[in-house]
Amino acid sequence: MANDRCVSIAPYFEVPDERMDEFKGLVARFVEASEKEEGCLYYGFLFDGNTATCREGYAGADGVLAHLSNVGELFAQAQEVGQLIRMEVHGPEEELARLREPLDGMGIDFYALEAGFRR
Repeated sequence: MANDRCVSIAPYFEVPDERMDEFKGLVARFVEASEKEEGCLYYGFLFDGNTATCREGYAGADGVLAHLSNVGELFAQAQEVGQLIRMEVHGPEEELARLREPLDGMGIDFYALEAGFRR
């Protein structure tokens, strides 16, 4: 696993019906902004009824921090449209340790990778 430095993030938003079109407009802007990030490995939104989830992966903690800096204003706007109900960060403990302090206070559930592989 020493070669797997990937950190993934999964924020979950509850979006009211009457604001879903507005939220999806923000999604398009998130995707456009994230596509330009060198450390972003993958990025996409998924929907199940009124729940929107972003599936995103980064080349380590530096990629996560660069992303959060890049989309901070959009993230704040998304929280005005929908309610952030959960946020998970997954990755190797060495990378998570670098994120715990900068992300403190966001109510994040951290999950440390213990077994697996990356091709």
